This record gives sequence, C-alpha cells and structure tokens, in this order.
Amino acid sequence: MPDPRPHAWIPAGSCIVYRKLLKSRIHRATVTRSDLNYEGSIAVDASLLEAADIQPFESVHVWNVTNGSRLETYAIAAESGSGEICLNGAAARLAHAGDLVIVASFAWLDEHEAGAAHPRLVFVDKANHIAEQR
Repeated sequence: MPDPRPHAWIPAGSCIVYRKLLKSRIHRATVTRSDLNYEGSIAVDASLLEAADIQPFESVHVWNVTNGSRLETYAIAAESGSGEICLNGAAARLAHAGDLVIVASFAWLDEHEAGAAHPRLVFVDKANHIAEQR
C-alpha cells in the first residue's frame, strides 16, 4: 500500500523549502499619471527603482492605498529624478493621478537565506523623491 503522506518518498532533510519574502517596497508613492493606451506595466522613477533594488521588467505588486485595488505587473524605468509613477495599460483603470500606492517586489529564498533577509524600504515625499531608506 502506498504511503499516504505527501512527499514521503523524499528522504528527511533533503527537501529544500523556499519562502516568498518581501524584497523591497516603495512606500506611499503618488501616482503622477495613468496611460490606458500604453501596453502595460508601471513606470517608476529610475532612482526609486535603484534604491529599492527593483530591476526593469521585474515583477511588482502595486497596492493602491487610495482605493484598495491590488495588481501585479512589471516595472519599467522612467527618467531618473522625475518622480514619475505611471500606471499603464489595463492597470491605468485601477489608479489615477494623486492616488497613493505601494510598489512591492518579492523574492523566493531558501531557509538559510530567508533567516538573514531584510527588505529594502524606500519612503518618498509628496513629489516621489526619496525621504528615507531602511
């Protein structure tokens, strides 16, 4: 009779467990515009992406503090120092200029890496310039 336990065939201690942890967050940025006719993504001031360790085309979550919507898309770099936060394509329907958003990225880490991980937190002012980093 087969063993009913999940993964009973894997020897103890040989299974690698990965945890999805917050890698970085740009906190309470102000949406500067939305562009429904662009093909998708969120354009973020390149200096904010760098500070948050988010690469262009990396998957990000966008949580709209103003209206409660949540979405997942990818980041593209806007001009450094511009303060731009622009939702593009279908995501443009979920945010408008003036909305506050949180942009977050995640990483899958093994147990050893997860224990030592600390997210990069970037706090911005009303013009989306870096006010504080942790």
